Amino acid sequence: MKRTWTVPVLYVLCGAVVAAWRAFEGSSGTAAVLLVLFVLLAVAHSTVVFPRSIGAQEAQRRSALDGRPVVFWRPGCAYCLRMRVKLGRGARQAHWVDIWRDPAGAAAVRAANDGNETVPTVLLAGQAHTNPDPAWVRENLSPSA
Repeated sequence: MKRTWTVPVLYVLCGAVVAAWRAFEGSSGTAAVLLVLFVLLAVAHSTVVFPRSIGAQEAQRRSALDGRPVVFWRPGCAYCLRMRVKLGRGARQAHWVDIWRDPAGAAAVRAANDGNETVPTVLLAGQAHTNPDPAWVRENLSPSA
């Protein structure tokens, strides 16, 4: 769980250092803007912007019942963030599994990607799709949720 917050914490620390440096140089406006920018980057790379993650086994069970895709992701992944942003509100219709929190999820991703933990990996109807087009995923979301 520690590594889930490593990237966001590094963004905040770097932002604080850069902002402090700019403030000591007398540019407090620039310092404030930079600090806000780094905090926004930290939030974007944290688990906060993603729907609540569940375990891989539970996600696959739910997917079998409702036909919704399972999205395997990890914090700090730019492609996962892209997927989340492009899906918009529809992202809540998918079942999300954080592979850093769920060893079974990481194992499922490795099994689908020749031993690599390549994310996002979307499981739909028993087939894994590695880094699919977000528009394709959006088309396969169930409108009933």
